Amino acid sequence: MSSIVLTNPIIWADIPDIDMIRVGDVFYMVSTSMHSMPGCPIMKSINLKDWEIVNYVFDTFEDNEAHNLADGKGIYGKGSWASSLRYHNGTFYVCFSSNDMQQFYIYRTEDIENGSWERSVINGLLHDPALLFDEDRVFVFSGNGNIYITELTADAAAIKPDGIRQLLLEGERDGIGLRIEGCHAYKLNGYYYLFFIDWPRTGHGRRRELCYRSKELLGPYEYKVILDDDLGYRNKGVAQGGIIDTPSGEWYAFLFQDHDAVGRIPCVLPMAWEDGWPVIGDGAKAPVSFAANLPESVSKPLVISDEFDYEENKLALNWQWNHNPDNSLWSLTARPGYLRLETGRIVDRVVLARNTLTQRTEGPACCGTTVLDLSHMKAGDHAGLVALQSEYGTVGIQAEDNGELYVVMGINRGDGGMETLEKLKYNGSRIHVRIDFDFRDSMDRAYFYYSADGTEWISIGRPLQMKYTLDHFMGYRIGLFNYATRQSGGYVDFDYFRYTKTV
Repeated sequence: MSSIVLTNPIIWADIPDIDMIRVGDVFYMVSTSMHSMPGCPIMKSINLKDWEIVNYVFDTFEDNEAHNLADGKGIYGKGSWASSLRYHNGTFYVCFSSNDMQQFYIYRTEDIENGSWERSVINGLLHDPALLFDEDRVFVFSGNGNIYITELTADAAAIKPDGIRQLLLEGERDGIGLRIEGCHAYKLNGYYYLFFIDWPRTGHGRRRELCYRSKELLGPYEYKVILDDDLGYRNKGVAQGGIIDTPSGEWYAFLFQDHDAVGRIPCVLPMAWEDGWPVIGDGAKAPVSFAANLPESVSKPLVISDEFDYEENKLALNWQWNHNPDNSLWSLTARPGYLRLETGRIVDRVVLARNTLTQRTEGPACCGTTVLDLSHMKAGDHAGLVALQSEYGTVGIQAEDNGELYVVMGINRGDGGMETLEKLKYNGSRIHVRIDFDFRDSMDRAYFYYSADGTEWISIGRPLQMKYTLDHFMGYRIGLFNYATRQSGGYVDFDYFRYTKTV
């Protein structure tokens, strides 16, 4: 087997709360998706370096006003949180909690890449769950600070009526801001291992990775801090995740790092065992790059260009909707070679616009471009491209009562509504718009442009200072949008989306 070089981050994009398993020679990864639909992306790799999206756990998991962006708020920062992925006796399992629903969800399938998922719902939250199959018993470890153990039925579909359900351990309090959470659980070589993060106020004052272990399921547990490092980036701790082994017996830790506006990015680090404890890197520093005894593979893009040449209304897996889509108001077949977004519910801001179609942004820099056919816009319609987070920025077209069109650049004015920074009359039935994202050295700026021909680009408005905010809890996405502020029924056809990842 050839040796490859792993360089962190393995993906410079928002893929938080990762959990990994290996089945044979293949690694699978799941992550948090919150308000993006479909949700809980399943990614696949043979070398921990080159990942591709192969499935989602659900298209939507609830149908209500908040998930449908009909309540004036949505589920930003809520939805599906940290997911746990496990494989046991031929079945794959994913579980997570949803803060807005106050429920715990468990999904099962025998075909993780192509199958549909059967779901079970349990009332109440099991925060940051870790699923563990222990011979013929099933447990979930969950909580923040106070960590609980809950026994499930053998099929992991419900809480076992006479099973274990109790406080397992209490994390440290003194000098700790965020107490232990983000559990990942394993049983290896006679030990139960529980991996957590915490965030001390002392020392470096950053997120760090801890490991608790015990030879008894119910303890007592002893623990060590196994990583307190930022990979040289702004004191942002690399932490929260678990461990994975390779077919040849090597071990790695998979964690993530807060990377400002681009989001929370996954890292893989070499790991060894000493006296039954995991040791990451050299025990003090985590390497940015290192050799791994894993095979070469073809890298497939996380974010794609798309000419919208589809034979059915089924988008590439790289796309996700902002909240549940209204499938009656978008089409890839009404006009072949175009994505049609028709307006529906009347709203006054892009963060409430249904059917905004998004992909991640990537560091160190990237650019997205689209062209819109404006022929069927109605007065009050607003369509274009958005740099989507709470502190959003848009570039696009607004249609007025007299049929006039204006190219506009706007940002969140502070209360969620849009402040127009520049508005110019536009003549023509097509317009090209572009957003450039620059995440180098935490610059975190987005730049907005328009063009009549796709060749000569004109800057509009001003650069957006992007900020990662916890109300959205997600890195910046680029999105195609069209919404009505006065009357429904207008539509815009997007000819293509073209994406470039730049250095």
